[in-house]
Amino acid sequence: MVSLQPRTLGDNADVSEKGPRDSHTRSLGHTAHRFRLVEKHGHGNRPTATTKPTFGEAPRAVALIGTYPPTECGIATFTQNLQSAIASSTTNWHTGVLRVMERPDERVFDDVVVAQWLRDDSASLIESIAVLNTFDAVIVQHEYGLFGGTDGDHILDLLAGVEVPIIAVLHTTLETPSNHQRFVLEHILSMADRVVVQSEAAKRRVVSVHGCDLDDVAVIAHGAAANFNGAKSLDYDGPIVLTWGLLSPGKGIEYGIHAIAEVQKTIENVRYVVAGQTHPKVLRQSGERYRDSLRELARSKGAHDAVIFDDEYRDWNALRALVRSADVVLLPYESRDQVSSGVLVEALASGKPVVATRFPHAEELLACGAGVVVDHADADAMADAIKEILSDESLAKEMHTAARFVAQGLLWPTVGALYRTLLVSLIKKEAVA
Repeated sequence: MVSLQPRTLGDNADVSEKGPRDSHTRSLGHTAHRFRLVEKHGHGNRPTATTKPTFGEAPRAVALIGTYPPTECGIATFTQNLQSAIASSTTNWHTGVLRVMERPDERVFDDVVVAQWLRDDSASLIESIAVLNTFDAVIVQHEYGLFGGTDGDHILDLLAGVEVPIIAVLHTTLETPSNHQRFVLEHILSMADRVVVQSEAAKRRVVSVHGCDLDDVAVIAHGAAANFNGAKSLDYDGPIVLTWGLLSPGKGIEYGIHAIAEVQKTIENVRYVVAGQTHPKVLRQSGERYRDSLRELARSKGAHDAVIFDDEYRDWNALRALVRSADVVLLPYESRDQVSSGVLVEALASGKPVVATRFPHAEELLACGAGVVVDHADADAMADAIKEILSDESLAKEMHTAARFVAQGLLWPTVGALYRTLLVSLIKKEAVA
């Protein structure tokens, strides 16, 4: 169990300490659910969920909890990449995914997805717990909006029934969480055997804000695939500044447009490519109004020719070719809390100079000289940094070299090996207990 200082638990929290694995129940003060699953339930033609692998020496099976393709979000992509990295073809590890869904029409069936948990559905919740307990260990991705309930608190009901070691991967650690956000995360921490964060900034924050013991928190990078060589997908007659990801408010695209309006005055034929489809939740709520407002902003700033809105769907290989096309990656994010950025990691793994706002993960990774960090909402500083990189070839090469250097510790084979090492230590500890 991750150690927490008693003072950090939310009001009226009741978290009982784990007892022996063969008989314990994880008790939550906020819920009436207390799962005590002793039998392993069969699931038809799902050998991955009910049978441990028998090939090789000391085979291990781990289940990952999170969204998963075809769901379009960063966590889904991360879950897919992490399960592949852990179950590398050179290992004897097996992985399965408990896929979190919002709607029943999103169900998919393949060799990786071993169960699907539909929000607010008690039957799929109970089935999911039974499947998870057939594995040697569980890795749960955590973001507050990922699961059902207030601040995603339905995840507590799931974890309460898990009887194998749990690793909690925190994709968000807030500096000033609300009382209920604190309540949710600290209950997750109390049930986890180990916590993983993706930056030193995140580790400092989870220790200082939630009172975790330093030894219970491991830092393992987000993970990326090397993308230094290969064909490019864009061919403009000038330099390309790229921002990519699902389009939604809060990404700071407005500041990027203001910046490129200034850059185009001195850098001939510069293009600012904003690539990515509109976030599905934004699309359901307001259609393309946000994208249209950005187009109007570009027109009003005289940058309608310089700003390219590219909403083409791209598979993994096409996205990598897009990133290889960039001369500079711009991350104008508004968040000051962001302690993990998959886009930042992918940019560095592509050897690209980065201009980013001063969010914690950017400050940490770009300290090596792979980019420039500017104040939030400072379009002028963004413009100055972009112009400096695009007009100084030697500086751009230095940043490329620095990016390739820092990327060596971010690549998926390294990340997968670190997770396997952590999992083995927990599984062996469990066996001894």
